[in-house]
Amino acid sequence: MATKVHMEALSPTMEEGQVVKWLKAEGDAVKNGDILAEIETDKATMELVARGDGTLRTILLTEGGTAPVGEVIAVIAGADEDISDLVGAGAKSKSDKESGDSGEAPSAPSNESDPGSAETVEAPAAAPAADGSRVKASPLARRLAEDAGVDLGSLEGSGPGGRIVKRDVEAARDAAPSTAAPAASGAPAPRPWSDAGAAEGHDEVKVSQMRKTIARRLTESLAPVPHFFLTMDVDMGRVVDARKRVNALVEGSGDKVSFNDFVLKATAAALARHPECNAAWHGDHIKRFHHVHMGVAVAVDDGLITPVVKHADRKGLVQISREVKEMAGRAREKKLKPDEYTGATFSVSNLGMFGIHEFTAIINPPEAGILAVGGVEDTPVAVDGQVVIRPRMRVTMSCDHRVIDGAQGSRFLRTLKAMLEEPAAILV
Repeated sequence: MATKVHMEALSPTMEEGQVVKWLKAEGDAVKNGDILAEIETDKATMELVARGDGTLRTILLTEGGTAPVGEVIAVIAGADEDISDLVGAGAKSKSDKESGDSGEAPSAPSNESDPGSAETVEAPAAAPAADGSRVKASPLARRLAEDAGVDLGSLEGSGPGGRIVKRDVEAARDAAPSTAAPAASGAPAPRPWSDAGAAEGHDEVKVSQMRKTIARRLTESLAPVPHFFLTMDVDMGRVVDARKRVNALVEGSGDKVSFNDFVLKATAAALARHPECNAAWHGDHIKRFHHVHMGVAVAVDDGLITPVVKHADRKGLVQISREVKEMAGRAREKKLKPDEYTGATFSVSNLGMFGIHEFTAIINPPEAGILAVGGVEDTPVAVDGQVVIRPRMRVTMSCDHRVIDGAQGSRFLRTLKAMLEEPAAILV
């Protein structure tokens, strides 16, 4: 019985995925639970597993290709089983998508066994061989052969029933010397250098799944969410001293606490005292959480991701520091699990290490607030009528006005300021 391999929803917010690498090739034996491919989601690179036994008969989505959740991207079946209906359906789906009429995909399907009830669509015609016979080749093999200029009729297939598969085309392509002229690829020949100056132009950078999701989420946030912003200056003199003492205490363990760890701990403690800010908008009701899960914005190559420190108000500075460093490292490698970057009740974004003095951040719905943190800077201030130099930090809270009013946000920031200006208050 044939099994359609769908693009699965591998993260809670995933709408489409990109094939990073196929770990099985056409013609390979597959068992239920085997890892078929690595899929780039909007947050991480995840593994797509097989949901049936048999042979990977055809791959419909090449490496680097994207497909919406629910689309069939491969077929697993018996070596001699007729899959023409399924292959044809996959080809039709791809054609429809390219023409802008992709239809509506299921929201979160899994790979499922199919007894052959898919709509009947004529399979792609086999290419003619040099002797006039028909060549049996997979759709992926045909595409690769066309791109590489390989004559399918000259190949011997290693797939089921002598079918030409991906590895056959790749072997022929790698064995053949490259003699194609630059114009054969369809790309324009390089323009010669001129003393008059370099030619004008631009680079087109492919948008990653993460960047697509960031664009969509920010649009969903800034447009409908009524933001307002509250900014406050904080004297960080005592945090500077406390950080030195804490790091001296943990020096032997290899741990090192940052200013951001103090900000996270103080923010979590302040949210526990102000549940009206540790909340989320849900249309006809507001959720005020009994727990504080802190989202920590981390810059990665493709954009931004927010690992979540669960129950941050109950954890010490060193534990928070360890969790943030560990999750930030795996975030940059795209190895975070979905439950490690979802469920935040409030977020912090710190650009102080980049020399940023002050900025505003966009709320990550359904959270009702996010704190933007600038750098700790030596600043001249008036103290008892005298100008002195003090380490100061500026924080800006973005508030969802549907959930948080100005006075509520101000009270939260006042508590946060008091905790940072007297770190011992965090323990009270």
